[in-house]
Formats: sequence, structure tokens, C-alpha cells
Amino acid sequence: MAQAAPIFYPSILSWFNLALWLFCLVVEVAALLHCVVQRAEAFPAIGTMSKVAWLSLIGGGLLLTAISPYLLGGILTIFPLIAIGIAAVYLLDVRPALRDAVDGHGSW
Repeated sequence: MAQAAPIFYPSILSWFNLALWLFCLVVEVAALLHCVVQRAEAFPAIGTMSKVAWLSLIGGGLLLTAISPYLLGGILTIFPLIAIGIAAVYLLDVRPALRDAVDGHGSW
């Protein structure tokens, strides 16, 4: 029974890495699409980087995540992990502040 575990390990690991890579792509695409539809005037109003800076960071991260299996040798290298961190900062910090600024329900 213990001999069977190494047989399935590479297969399970490759499927898990693929699922995690696809999750990274989906989150980064969602962040990029949200950033595209926001007004450029709202970004300086909340005290963050400009819209162009966020678009370039998220878009560059998305590009590195998309090409990492082909050019960088593996699905989950350091670049997709950095890119998902950038997208997470945008979605968890900047997006709520933009929503509050556009709706007028912000604390300022």
C-alpha cells in the first residue's frame, strides 16, 4: 500500500499546480478588468498610485503569469506569486476604497 503513493504523487502535484495557476490567472484578469472600468480621477482621490500604474502592474503580472509555463520552465515560479500578490493588494485594498470614493460613502 505504501508503494503506491509515489506513483500518484507527480500526477496529483501537476494537477494541483495547474489548478493554482488557473486560479492566479482568473484573479488577475478580474483585477485587470475592474481597474480598466474605473475612472482615472478616483485613484488620486483615495491616495494611491495612478490608474496607469495599477494597469501596468496588474497587466505585467498577468503577462508573466500567462507565459510562465512556456518560458520560465514551470507553472508556479516566483513571478506568478508576485503577480497574484499585486492583484490581491488591488482587489482587497484599492477596490474597496475606489468603491467608497465613487459612491460617496467613504470616511473622508
